[in-house]
Amino acid sequence: MALTGIRARAAGNAKLRALRKNKLAMTGAVIAVIFVLAALFAPLVAPYDPARANFDDVLAAPSWAHWLGTDDLGRDQLSRVVFGARASMQVGVLAVVLAFVVGVPLGLLAGYYGKVADSVVSRVTDTMLAFPFLVLAVGLAAVLGPSLTNATIAIGISQIPAVIRISRAETLRLKHVDYVAAAIANGGGDGTVLFRHILPNATSALIVQATVGIPTAIIGEALLSFLGLGVQPPEPSLGVMLSSAQAFLAPAPWMAVFPGLAVVAATLAFNLLGDGLRDVLDPRGATR
Repeated sequence: MALTGIRARAAGNAKLRALRKNKLAMTGAVIAVIFVLAALFAPLVAPYDPARANFDDVLAAPSWAHWLGTDDLGRDQLSRVVFGARASMQVGVLAVVLAFVVGVPLGLLAGYYGKVADSVVSRVTDTMLAFPFLVLAVGLAAVLGPSLTNATIAIGISQIPAVIRISRAETLRLKHVDYVAAAIANGGGDGTVLFRHILPNATSALIVQATVGIPTAIIGEALLSFLGLGVQPPEPSLGVMLSSAQAFLAPAPWMAVFPGLAVVAATLAFNLLGDGLRDVLDPRGATR
């Protein structure tokens, strides 16, 4: 057991070193951490109340007083971007958690037991995958009603099929390896085999899927809020800010530029991090 633990730590250290050498992945990790910290400490980071209007500074250009300018109600754009990033991170994380809580057990059961369980889960998954992710998310959000919570639920449900497919594929691969056969031969029950042998060894692929799911959820939240199905004004959201900026693109382009850059930066950061993690944790899925 001690030798196994030493080998596991050595393998983990090797993967960490490989990740550190990937400059794009580390750049993505740094930007992602900045977004997460800004979301966690938004009240401390934001220089102004994001909902406070100041009609003396309506459509003010970027300046030392307002680094990203102000909107049509004189609200500080930097403060609203920070709180908008908080909403994006909240949806990104919670939607992925919801998708994993539902999708991983279903994928494990379908892959391990096969037959009827696999047929039922696969057909439901295929039906959901027949709809593009954003179309499904918009439809669910429209049914549930406009709010940040309902947007999170809609995006989380829309991501469940992808999680099911990943966990099912990993289960199909792992259930035939020697250590699983040995566990079954030693009298291990289904729960033991699934949650002590298969799930831990499928973690790498699932982590990679999580880093892919978060930027997808961020884009989904921005789209739903842009369409009026997510965060409701006057609460700040990057999608709400982009929607409000449509009428002021000529006189105040900063109203659209900075929220748009925030969405691009957040999604790009997690995608770069996800690519790096995939190369290190799941080399079979790497593109290079």
